[in-house]
Formats: sequence, C-alpha cells, structure tokens
Amino acid sequence: MQTHLHKALANLQQRLLVLAEEVEDSVKDGTISLDTKDINLAKLVIKKDNEIDMQEVLLEEEALKILALYQPVAIDLRILVAVLKINNDLERVADLAGSISKCTMIVSKSPKVQVPFDAQTMSSIVRSMLRNVVRAFVDQDIELAKEVCLGDAKLDELKKQAVQKVYAEVKKDPEHIAVYNQYLTLARVLERIGDYATNIAEDVIYMISGEIVRHSSLDAI
Repeated sequence: MQTHLHKALANLQQRLLVLAEEVEDSVKDGTISLDTKDINLAKLVIKKDNEIDMQEVLLEEEALKILALYQPVAIDLRILVAVLKINNDLERVADLAGSISKCTMIVSKSPKVQVPFDAQTMSSIVRSMLRNVVRAFVDQDIELAKEVCLGDAKLDELKKQAVQKVYAEVKKDPEHIAVYNQYLTLARVLERIGDYATNIAEDVIYMISGEIVRHSSLDAI
C-alpha cells in the first residue's frame, strides 16, 4: 500500500511541476506582451489560461482520489494538502498573467507610451520566486522556501517605486491616463504574484516541518 501511495504522490508532484513551469511561462509571456504591445502573444497567454484551468481541476481530482484511496497520514498527508493548495495558487497566478495580457489590448492602441518602470526585472523576480518555491517543494528544501518568503519584501519595494514612476508620468502626460492605469495594474499584479509565491513557500514550510508560519513575521520565519 505504501509503495503505491508514494508512486501516486510522486506522479502528482511531477504533474504539479509541469503546471508550475507553464504558469511561469505565462507570467513571462504576459509581461512581454504588455511591454512590447504584442497582441498575438497576449491572446496566446489568455488561451493558455483556459488550458491551465482544466489542468488545475484534473490535478485536484487526482489528489482527492489519492486521499480517499490511501488515507495518507503524517508527511504524506501534508504533501497532499500542499499539492492541493499550491495547485490552487498556481491557477490564480495564471489568471493574473491573463489579466496582464488583457491590459495589452488597451496599451497597444497607444504605441508611443512606454512602460515607465522596469517591468522585466519585476517579472524576472516573480518568476524566480515561483521557480525556487517549486524546487523547494520537490526537493523538500525548507531553507529555499524561507528565502522565497524573505524575497517578497524586495518585490514590494519595486512595486512602490513603479507606482511612483507611473504617477509621475501621468502628471506629465494626463492625456494617456488610461494607458498608465494599465501599467499600474501590471505593477500591482506582479506584486500579487509574488504574494502567491510566498503563500506557496509557507505551505512548503508546513509540509516539511509541520509548522504553520502564515501571518508570522519575517524574523520568525
């Protein structure tokens, strides 16, 4: 029974890893589509979001089957719970990538108005957070999960700086406020994705240690 359970969990984790890679790509492509005003790329991200939604449902169904069939306990149960929560968070991240791509449809109408902050750096940070937290999950690396939690503060600061830069551009060019509103959305969405990566990291810490660290201070983590 235990052998079958562990094989089922390993398969589930592999499927989650594939899903995470697709979500990370969606974040990258969504940001690029807005930065470059690439409508075709934006449409691909939105289409991919629907596919990720279906994968999320199938993965959840499989996890619930394992729960009912094997009734895991201890670390095996925590792995299963973590998979369910991470799966849900990844689906929400994909939704946010889709939201970025929808902004592209608006900004593409004003080709001369550029993103007033370094969106690609913010995107790179959130993608790194997603990549590291999934690696922490697969490798059961609690220190890497903690690093992801600590890295969220840097992203928060970059978001504040981005908002300030957008407001400064609005004052100089109020005619294009609708476009700048989309760039505000981009900054806030990227920061929100970082929050989800942090949530996943906290779930990984719980999975490994059994300790709930949600709502804890950074020093406590």
